[in-house]
Amino acid sequence: MKKIEHIGIAVKNLKESNALFGKLFGEPHYKVETVESEGVNTSFFQVGDNKIELLEASKDDSPIAKFIARKGEGIHHIAFDVDDIEAEIIRLKEEGFIVLNDRPKRGADNKWVAFLHPKSSNGVLIELCQEIKE
Repeated sequence: MKKIEHIGIAVKNLKESNALFGKLFGEPHYKVETVESEGVNTSFFQVGDNKIELLEASKDDSPIAKFIARKGEGIHHIAFDVDDIEAEIIRLKEEGFIVLNDRPKRGADNKWVAFLHPKSSNGVLIELCQEIKE
């Protein structure tokens, strides 16, 4: 793992949250994107070397909708940048982590992504990210 790629924050209303975080950071979001496979609308803020991803459910049965129903708005995950996501999935499985998807899938912001179950990482949902190079 090279660095923290971004921190994901679950929100009920992306438009309102974009305005709030824009005021907080003093800069508007730079990107809005829908990830149909995850049932989520996202926006990204660049804060120095770091990124913040806001996540709003676009479907009532999406993971973000379920998260907000259970825990309310707040930090959803921490994402780490990796060089070889497939090798990291294998390595982390061998280390005893529960990987939620055996193969990387296309995520937001031009990334391949995979997730570790919070039960295997002290209650924190971990996302692995690798830039898609086409």
